[in-house]
Amino acid sequence: MQIDGHHTLTYTLSRMVGFTHEEANTVAYSAQYVDDATNAGIINFTNGATFSRISSAHTMTAYDLKYYTDAHENNLVWVPFHFLPGNDTQPSDAVVEGSFVKKLVCRPYSDVAVDMLDACMLDKDKSYALHRLGITIHVFADTFAHQGFAGKLHKINEVNDLECHNYTFGFWDKATATTLNTTFPMGHGAALSCPDMPFLEWSYTDGLGERINRDNLDIFMKACYDLYGQLGRYLSEIGRDVKDIIQEDFDKIKDNFISFKEEDGEKRHKMWLDSINKGDFSFGSVELEYIAKGIGSWKYDAIKQDKETDDKDDRFEFTEEFMNSDWRKFHVALKAHRFDVINDILPRYGISVS
Repeated sequence: MQIDGHHTLTYTLSRMVGFTHEEANTVAYSAQYVDDATNAGIINFTNGATFSRISSAHTMTAYDLKYYTDAHENNLVWVPFHFLPGNDTQPSDAVVEGSFVKKLVCRPYSDVAVDMLDACMLDKDKSYALHRLGITIHVFADTFAHQGFAGKLHKINEVNDLECHNYTFGFWDKATATTLNTTFPMGHGAALSCPDMPFLEWSYTDGLGERINRDNLDIFMKACYDLYGQLGRYLSEIGRDVKDIIQEDFDKIKDNFISFKEEDGEKRHKMWLDSINKGDFSFGSVELEYIAKGIGSWKYDAIKQDKETDDKDDRFEFTEEFMNSDWRKFHVALKAHRFDVINDILPRYGISVS
């Protein structure tokens, strides 16, 4: 999914199930920030304190392109945060026939995903619980959108004879897809943004030679009900009431999916923000925003960093507010999620990517 799904859809579902605005905002910001936490390394403070953080995504800048060909880096970023391995839809005690890469292909609501959700719930009493929930919801949502692809540079991600049945890609889009398919089959790159467009009907032949037909509207609506269920599970785990489903809210989500027919996720996000602001859902009108970096962002609030990229010589003023900041809690949760997925959950399935 893109920002319309990870941010505004997550916020909407969180409010529908019974989270307050403040809680839903934390969950939704965290869910989207997984795609925007592109800096890693040590934060140094002027008083000698330090804070270590990891990245959960990489940019498409020339500097970051080197990471896409680094198999270990792919295992640390794309596998635990964007293409959760599905173990060929098999339980942990099953033998998966064929090559190892089949175990890495992302599958919706797999047993691996269930174990990931369970691990998240175990942290419900931690100070970063809502942040980890947002991270987990991001990964869980992507098991639907990114199904059939692996977070690895491999021919299994090839996309041949790509066809979009209710949307027209331009010449350069087609050229880009062809180039990526032949030179850089990483994740769903060769499928461009096809997996992330909620309204799209499309088809392609995958790297195993199988013809795949995808109806994103059906996939995304299934994801919505399952995301709603897991968000409700979290509230139940902490002793809170879960709201009954209001079908009109789900109908409006579907209507937005169909109506917001833009390839650009940022444009769809703006449409979602307008829909929420107009009070299209049962929780009423909300002026929601998302600022990833710079003034107004979690990071700025925590360390007053207004630049997109950190320099190794940067030094920041340490404040007591930093220790309780959303940005710090997010990064603590990010490390906890990656540790559990890579070192505990995946090994149960015979998957070693550490």
